[in-house]
Amino acid sequence: MDLATLIGIPAGFCMILGGIIVGGYSLGLYMDLVSVLITIGGSFCAVVISNDMSVVRNIPKYMGLAFKQPRSNVGDLIRQLVNFSEKSRKEGLLSLEDEVEQVQDDFFKQGIKLVVDGTDPEVIKSILYNQISQMTSRHAIGINLMDTWGAQAPAWGMIGTLYGLVGMLANLADPSAIGVGMAAALITTFYGSIVANLIMIPIKTKLAARDEAEVAEREIILEGILSIQSGDNPRIVEEKLLAFVPPSDRSKMKVTSD
Repeated sequence: MDLATLIGIPAGFCMILGGIIVGGYSLGLYMDLVSVLITIGGSFCAVVISNDMSVVRNIPKYMGLAFKQPRSNVGDLIRQLVNFSEKSRKEGLLSLEDEVEQVQDDFFKQGIKLVVDGTDPEVIKSILYNQISQMTSRHAIGINLMDTWGAQAPAWGMIGTLYGLVGMLANLADPSAIGVGMAAALITTFYGSIVANLIMIPIKTKLAARDEAEVAEREIILEGILSIQSGDNPRIVEEKLLAFVPPSDRSKMKVTSD
């Protein structure tokens, strides 16, 4: 599980509730079913309209990805690529055929198979870059969905505000109804802001960051595979791959000795 998301969202709600309690207000003042229906229900309906049902059905999956810690270890990836480079330099590219089944990542496995088959480097680059492009397109669906919901929630909060103002103006003769109507008007905006800024926009940002990290891993694999095919010295392969890593992490990821 991703502890940052798992802790962050509940902690955000706790901060809001704590602020209300410390401020001396009753939690009941901030609970309104009509506002929930307008803000959350209305914004969800807008998201449904904006997307195909095949995408809408995957909303739990997209949201769940923000709570799931991705399996990635760039250090192991670089180590495996450098080891493959050393083996291919000593025994030839065909020797990697025996190593393919040890590779867990399908993208990595396909790249090594293309190298073993003697595929032209430009063709390998074209095939693998196309896979990266298709992957980012799939990721963009979930990212855009969260972005849409994050934009719609405050807008539907404003719709709820207008609803409350209409009710308030319709009862101007009753001073006691004015405060109730104004409170209802503001609560919907409150809900919309929470849904957007505590849930949808942070999840969208996290999904975008996950996409960038996965693309970076794919680019490391592609660079390593092309270097192996061209017969680069393992140390050169390692230096090429370490260029993708922050300088502070490079020393602990080195495989070859100086």
